[in-house]
Amino acid sequence: MSNSNTTELFEALTLLAKEKGIEPDVLLEKIRAALVIAIKKDYPKSENIEFDFSPEKGKFDVAIVKEVVEVVEDSANQMSIEEAKTHTRRKLSYGDKVAVKIDTKHFGRIAAQTAKQVIKQGIKAVEREQLVAQWGGLQDEAVTVKVTKIDMRTGAAIVDLNGTEVPLFRNEQIPGEILKVDDMIKVYVTGVSASDHRPMLKISRTNKDLVKRLFESEVPEIFDGTVEIKAISREAGSRSKVAVISNNPDVDALGACIGPGRQRISRICAELNGEKMDVVFYSENPEEFIAQALKPSDVVKVEIPDPAVKSCTVLVPDNQLSLAIGNKGQNAKLAAKLTGYKIDIRPESGFYEGIESEQEAAEASETEE
Repeated sequence: MSNSNTTELFEALTLLAKEKGIEPDVLLEKIRAALVIAIKKDYPKSENIEFDFSPEKGKFDVAIVKEVVEVVEDSANQMSIEEAKTHTRRKLSYGDKVAVKIDTKHFGRIAAQTAKQVIKQGIKAVEREQLVAQWGGLQDEAVTVKVTKIDMRTGAAIVDLNGTEVPLFRNEQIPGEILKVDDMIKVYVTGVSASDHRPMLKISRTNKDLVKRLFESEVPEIFDGTVEIKAISREAGSRSKVAVISNNPDVDALGACIGPGRQRISRICAELNGEKMDVVFYSENPEEFIAQALKPSDVVKVEIPDPAVKSCTVLVPDNQLSLAIGNKGQNAKLAAKLTGYKIDIRPESGFYEGIESEQEAAEASETEE
């Protein structure tokens, strides 16, 4: 590669490294990998490709190394003494290795495009690794962030997470919630994106594990393991159900979660834009757990014909059928997600009086999901 091109390359690398916060040596390694692929396209049978990268000397050479042989049987990896003398002035013997420099300008359009794409992917991989290294400790955690701007076109909120701008996309915001600049909100860090775009942190306010982290921060008994969250189902912005169990017979799991004067659960609901919260007892007995999951409705009986099928019929008082099913089937749907059972809710008397249509709609919605 000519000196001017080499200088331009290293200058570009330095600028790119500074912009992305990546060490130049790391970028050079990615370019090396890209060039191997590009060269292999033009020289598919060549087995030994040599690189000499030296930013300090402004040197960037690429060569195919061939063996000097008496009879050439593999021109891709062997050469005669006569040919070898055109590439080096040193004294040669059979078996010596000679580097044949390649002019990278002659890789060809396809090879150049391949190199460019692999370099691009390599840089993304490095950026992703750096993000994971920098923010990996926050994955699966809830953090407080400040809203710094709102993208009026997409509805995304840009938040400040420890000095880094991170987008909270519209589909990760709580439905019905209107965020404003300077709002302080809790978000759940789900990881680092693996998209074709520049890697970025992924955050959410709809993830059900945000509910779990909020309970851990508000309820000391959950944080220290005395009370345990066994399952969560959530319809973000509307209602969540949380199943809990106490590991200490002297501690009331529901009372701990609700708190004196409902203070603890009220703070959680307020953080989630007024989302309703049902806290119920978890039980290893599926009949008991299903009955709990359908609260605030009372349950007369739970019938499970075959536990392996995870389907049940639940009888409720006639005057509580609508409550058990919930608005648009929400209570039944959340109970099904919480327990993992398909729940068929029936009135104790056997007379539906037209309410069964709500459950049918709920079951149809559950099937679609």
